[in-house]
Amino acid sequence: MSNVFGIDLGTCNLKVYSKHADQILKEKNTIAIVNKNQMYAFGDDAYAMYEKAPETIQVSFPVVTGVIADYNNMQTMIGSFLGKYSKSHIKGSEYVVAVPTDITEVEKKAFFDLFYKSPYKPKSVLLCDKPIADAIGLGLDVNEPTGIMVVDMGADTTEISVISLGGLVLSNLLHFGGNRMDESIINYMKRNFNLVIGKKTAMQLKENIGSAMPGAEGTMTIVGLDVVSGLPIQMEVTAETVYNAIKENMNSLCNAIKMILERVPPELAKDIIASGIYLTGGGSEIDRLDILFKELTNIKVNTCEDADECVARGLSQVIKDAKFKHLAYSMRTKVFK
Repeated sequence: MSNVFGIDLGTCNLKVYSKHADQILKEKNTIAIVNKNQMYAFGDDAYAMYEKAPETIQVSFPVVTGVIADYNNMQTMIGSFLGKYSKSHIKGSEYVVAVPTDITEVEKKAFFDLFYKSPYKPKSVLLCDKPIADAIGLGLDVNEPTGIMVVDMGADTTEISVISLGGLVLSNLLHFGGNRMDESIINYMKRNFNLVIGKKTAMQLKENIGSAMPGAEGTMTIVGLDVVSGLPIQMEVTAETVYNAIKENMNSLCNAIKMILERVPPELAKDIIASGIYLTGGGSEIDRLDILFKELTNIKVNTCEDADECVARGLSQVIKDAKFKHLAYSMRTKVFK
């Protein structure tokens, strides 16, 4: 018996909705390679090796800035991932794949071919624009003639979109996300405290005590390398330090949201003011980010639980609910009209 899968290939996390199991499966979008092309581990197991593996094991992220950078390894990983969770339901299955909007047709085709040309012989492969899946995952009816503004903050990209009547009115894909904030924290710690920390530590600082606004409280003890002595040292970092490190990133994001709002047609702007801006994606879980955006725009900001699973939830509705089915399209008809 074949299955239907809704696939969201995030830079940091791989989210898959399986119709047969009726659940969302999630693992880190990471792969560990030995001997240049042999898969050693994938998902959460591979991520545990990140920044800790010997030279013989290469740990990489197959998706970079929202597009597939390592096609072959990504295809191998997807096959292993689906095999791990739904052993007998892969061959002849149907796939609905979420794709970012502001990417080229060649990059979009890579998402399509990843499944269409795969060894597990799919019955069909359909694509769905990520912001639309996002809005459906928030429980909104995108088919209505009502303006919806969604800000999806991922690891490498932030997608700001305005949706109406099942289509995109405006969309802007920024090459900015959670990873950029991690880099800012690493640079700030090195510049101000002579402390070298890893990406995982920076990510933990951001998630545990990071805040989009000043005045946050909290501390976290980390270990890094002292630039002067070269030895590992322990240090207590405050929430204010993390805020200062990511302050510039927050300003860039605010400016991008302002620019999109300035381009929104007046009638849709009225809808956005009534319903508010919707924040999704793993990067949106930073403390007080919604308050920052509300202060900036004077528009209410809606957040959701499990924000990084929002697209996968939307894909599950596209698969199950007849009124959303038309929002998924085939690459071939789209390209060769």
